Amino acid sequence: MNRTILQTILLIMLLTLPFEAKAGPPLRGNQEKVFRIGMIGLDTSHVIAFTKLINNPEKNYGCKVVAGYPGGSQDIESSYTRLERFTTQLRDEFGAEIVDSIEELCQKVDGVLLESVDGRPHLEQVRPVIAAKKPVFIDKPMAGNLADVIEIFRLARENNVPCWSSSSLRYSPGVIGMRENSEVGDVLGCDVFGPCSLEEHHPDLYWYGVHGVEMLFTVMGTGCETVRRVQTEDSEFVLGLWKGGRIGTYRGLRGGKRGYGVTVFGTKSIAQSGRSGGYEPLVDEIIKFFTGSAGHDHARLRRAGKAPVPPEETIEIFAFMSAADESKARGGAAVSLASVIEKAKRDNELRRSRKRLSR
Repeated sequence: MNRTILQTILLIMLLTLPFEAKAGPPLRGNQEKVFRIGMIGLDTSHVIAFTKLINNPEKNYGCKVVAGYPGGSQDIESSYTRLERFTTQLRDEFGAEIVDSIEELCQKVDGVLLESVDGRPHLEQVRPVIAAKKPVFIDKPMAGNLADVIEIFRLARENNVPCWSSSSLRYSPGVIGMRENSEVGDVLGCDVFGPCSLEEHHPDLYWYGVHGVEMLFTVMGTGCETVRRVQTEDSEFVLGLWKGGRIGTYRGLRGGKRGYGVTVFGTKSIAQSGRSGGYEPLVDEIIKFFTGSAGHDHARLRRAGKAPVPPEETIEIFAFMSAADESKARGGAAVSLASVIEKAKRDNELRRSRKRLSR
């Protein structure tokens, strides 16, 4: 055989064999691609609880928490006393990279969990996330006031960025399925109770009452028109009047035995529930929001970017709590949700106008 031809054959073999040895089975769509998640605000136990679920290979979510931005609030004890511990744990136990800015975080991830325990900085923290076009879940409380809640959703909508917020209590057994339950029938009313500790920098119900109020709206849906509130040292009582004369109530507990419970009054039966489903059902919904699937079928992205809780419902939840504060200030008088929503929108318009003038 000609020596030149033999050398050519040997060269081809040397070039092709290593490639063939390294080549594996072809990827099937996005099935092998990990969806990278970043966390903003590492001062809440949710950071570790959520990461344990998301990064658990047995869950096969197809997602991984890979980066975190610490954040933190110096005037809230439950923030500054836990920030270093959770940040260290996220880095050392789960291998997440701790970054110096939200902008840097957004460059390294596909989606964001805004976890800061303080709702006040959420609007400013989410701005760079929306600018980077990253889908975002915002933990409770969504913001420190109603105007910020409305502004976050406006920014997300105008920039076509998927965004939502929810308490894990929404997905408790006996709560999530009550709005349309054949055994209960049409929901005529609902009574909810739950812990309601206060925090001086937030409207009263925003800090912990938000979880019980979210349960109430999960069952009742939107359409609350007016709110009345009574407050004592150890408890809160808020009565909401829905369209069609339906009544929903929230009792906040600060003294005595504390827990969660729901009583649903329907056209067919009265149902009660008090069990929490933990964090896993909420994390399942977050994964579906990010990837379209909460299981092994990661390649199917049918639900990706679709928020399971519409903005209108979340806005009404925070309007309910803001109206409750207004009712307390007015001695328990009825306050319409429409009035507090309109005021919040005017405040936002004024804020944007001042910002334009200052440029």
